[in-house]
This record gives sequence, structure tokens and C-alpha cells, in this order.
Amino acid sequence: MKKIVKVVLTGGPCAGKTTALVRIIEHFTSLGYKVFTIPEVPTLYSQGGWNYLTPNRQLYYEGERAILGTQLALEDSFMRLAETCTEPTLIVCDRGTMDISAYMTPDMWEDITRKAGTNSNELRQRYDAVLHLVSAADGAEQYYTTATNATRYEQMNEEGLRIARELDKKVIKAWTGHPHLRVINNHDDFDCKMNRVLKEISNVLGLPQPIVEERKYIVELSGELPSDCIVSEITQTYLTGEPDSEIRLRKRGMDGRYVYVHTTKKRISQTEELVTERQINNNLYESMLGQADPWRHTIKKLRRSFIWRGQYFELDTFEDQLKGLVILETKGIVEGEPVKFPPFLHVVKDITGNQDYYNYNLAKKN
Repeated sequence: MKKIVKVVLTGGPCAGKTTALVRIIEHFTSLGYKVFTIPEVPTLYSQGGWNYLTPNRQLYYEGERAILGTQLALEDSFMRLAETCTEPTLIVCDRGTMDISAYMTPDMWEDITRKAGTNSNELRQRYDAVLHLVSAADGAEQYYTTATNATRYEQMNEEGLRIARELDKKVIKAWTGHPHLRVINNHDDFDCKMNRVLKEISNVLGLPQPIVEERKYIVELSGELPSDCIVSEITQTYLTGEPDSEIRLRKRGMDGRYVYVHTTKKRISQTEELVTERQINNNLYESMLGQADPWRHTIKKLRRSFIWRGQYFELDTFEDQLKGLVILETKGIVEGEPVKFPPFLHVVKDITGNQDYYNYNLAKKN
């Protein structure tokens, strides 16, 4: 059966989504894919006269309910269209269901989703990948503009930039827990940002990708972390598998909720690897733990994720047999681009490309 891949393209204000959509259509159409794009639903309602800043709370509430209902209906309709296609099909949503939650209180979101017969976990599972483009308001302020979106409320002033940054982080938090959430940094070269989008979608489509070493550093905390960083508990267990492959179970917990992901990495040449990820339920996770590699420890760590000056970082503090080890990893910073280290971290050692510090090797039993 032909697989249909559905991804969300999201991000804060003025992140480059419009340009990215054009690049996606051109690139994957040329590779033989049928590409469907679902328009940004909140913008449709704003253009129709609804305003999420309205003082009329009932109008606001009904508008958000309508937006969620329309989003679900459009996605379902395009899925039916995709099922009739003979070529491989890619559906790209200009924002997705969880984006809506960033504009309201958790209680209102729970009420709206309950009335729609769903919940946040089910909504995240509707998509194969979520690509979040960081707002130009964070680290690329010189490119921030409202000229490309007449309905944008975050204006080009200091207060508007502050609101845009906060909204950017709220959207990331809303999608956190999806097994293939990728945060696409701002770059000095905008084409680098767009190329990262194409690379991440290619990965989800199962196209072999070049092996890229994300930059990693052993660090020490020298100050307070941002108050809005996303904190999650991670447990990683490696399973037995065939040579040249790495099979991993990950349990990720946040606010008392857990997501379970099965990942396989297979090297197909010296320069390329194939990565497949799938979300699984708790029962399958517990069952697969029986296949744990007896020669490797389970790794436990506390992860704190944050954006600093337009770059995305993950700070892992290890526990148990690796207690005391703290590793900072960058995401999507291209070769030759400087890392904008936060002032609250002291870099002890650059371990980029050092295989001794791969989680797979750190798990080895002595």
C-alpha cells in the first residue's frame, strides 16, 4: 500500500514558512511526489473578519472551535484526495492542530478538544513530522517584517518582537512530545534554513541522508537557565540488532505524560544512513524492553531545550552511571557557522564527532 506522508510546517511569526512551502513543492514535485498543501486556517478566519484579539470572549471561543474543526476537516479531505493518487504523496500543513493551543489557556484547549472528541496526544499523532521554523524575531531581527502577512499582530517594534519570541516558544512547547519534532534554526544564510527543511522531509520520506555531525560540547552550568526552557525526562534503552544498525527505545516524559518512540538507524554507506522513527504505545514499549542489549546500560538523562539568539540547543544532564556528565548539543547549525553559546554555560570540551560520547557508546558496560 502506498504510504502517504503528512508533515506540519509551523513556527513563530516571520519564520519563512511561505518561502519554505514554495521550495517544498518545487523540490519534491521534481522527485516524482504529488504534493498537497493545506492553507493556514487561522489566517482564513482572520481574513474573513474574525480577530483573536476580540474582547468578545464568546466570539473568541467559538472562533477557536471553528478553526480546530476546519483544520481537522481539511486534513481529512486532503487525506482522501491523497488516497486516490497513484504516485507517492506528501501532504504539507501550513500549521497544524496543536498550533491552535498556543493562543489560549490550557483549560480552554482541553474543553475545545474534548468537544471535538479528541485530545493533544491524538492530535500530535496525526502527523509524521513537525518542522518548526524559528521566528526571525529571535536572532535574525533584521529580517523581521510584517509586510508579508497583513493579518500579523506582532508588529515590527520591541514589544512586537517580544510577543513574537514568546509565541515561538509556546508553539514549540505545544508540539513537544512528537517523536519527529525538528526545530529549524535561523541562519546567516537563509538558504541554509530552507535546505534543512528539505533535508528533514527527505528523512521522513525514507530517502537516504548524508551523515551530519551535530555539534556537541561537554559543559558546566555557570548561571541560571531560561525560565521558559522545556524540561523532559528521557530513558533510552538499546536493543540487539544486526551489524551496522542501532535500535533504540526512548521514553520521554513531560508534565507527567509519556511518549514512547522506536528508532532504527542503519548505515548504508560510509557517508549515508537511513533513519526510521515510529511512535509506539506503552504495552509495546514494555514488551520490546525484553530485547534490550545485555552489553549496554539504560541511559537516563534530564533534557532542557531552549532557543538562544535564534539557535536551538538541547542540554542533557546524565544520571546513574554517567552522573556528572552534562552535554550541550546544537541542532542544525551548518558548517562554518558560529555557535552562539549562552552566557550561563561554560564550554569544557568540544566533542563533536567524538564517538566515545555517542549515547550508543556511553551506554556500553565496562
